[in-house]
Amino acid sequence: MARTNPMQFIQQVRGEVSKVVWPNRRETTITTVMVFVMAMVAAMFFFLVDQIIRFGLTSVLGLFG
Repeated sequence: MARTNPMQFIQQVRGEVSKVVWPNRRETTITTVMVFVMAMVAAMFFFLVDQIIRFGLTSVLGLFG
């Protein structure tokens, strides 16, 4: 593996960081809201699945209990 001196490394890092496109305030807000919405949708989905499994198990175990 080729070794670079610290000065070249810093120049390469600065060059790569200058290529980064940072999101603006609006994009960040929209993305944050979408993360919260998707988290709520996932929570509701797993809650419903849990309730269905619970109902099924109590029905089956209630027959034998």
